[in-house]
Amino acid sequence: MKAVIFDLDGVLVSTDDYHYQAWKQMADEEKIYFDRTINERLRGVSRMASLEIILEKSTKEYSPDDKNTLAERKNAYYVEKIQSITANDILPGSMETIRALKTKNIKIAVGSSSKNAPLILKRLGIDELFDAVVDGNQITHSKPNPEVFVKCAEKMNIEPSECLVVEDAQSGIEAGYNAGMKTLAVGSAQESPLADYRADSLKDIDLANIVA
Repeated sequence: MKAVIFDLDGVLVSTDDYHYQAWKQMADEEKIYFDRTINERLRGVSRMASLEIILEKSTKEYSPDDKNTLAERKNAYYVEKIQSITANDILPGSMETIRALKTKNIKIAVGSSSKNAPLILKRLGIDELFDAVVDGNQITHSKPNPEVFVKCAEKMNIEPSECLVVEDAQSGIEAGYNAGMKTLAVGSAQESPLADYRADSLKDIDLANIVA
């Protein structure tokens, strides 16, 4: 392996609760039932696809313009909430893994469906560490489509077969598989039969030795 591509949310940093709070605020205002079980279905899913899942519980019909307005409202709530995020929110094992990979001259990238990935990386103070970042602003198709990971490989000038993807969502593992990359499933993504490696989190696996 010549490169490791990390998903952001749930792999390097936990922003799940910020997303949940923002969706919950929007859903409550629209009187749409939304809970953490439904929220689990949003892992690795784009903003608009997430909204469609939430609207399954709605009795009201929404036009495309209405849906865009709802998505923008949720994003405004989310951006407001993540202003308080700091380096203390980086998940255990993340920085140690990044340092170990860089020591072995393994390139690293972030491939995220989130359009706020650059903002989060900057807030965490780690935006300069990555050789490539591809976020929701640069892709047309969300995971499990492999586009985000393929673009990361292209930016690093590395073949997909020489990359390993780290994901906490089954749709992300599927995207990595579809890209022709090796995959490490962490958290709930470990249930995916497509994963090449599995660990509870980055602190539970010596990733640098696997790829080097």
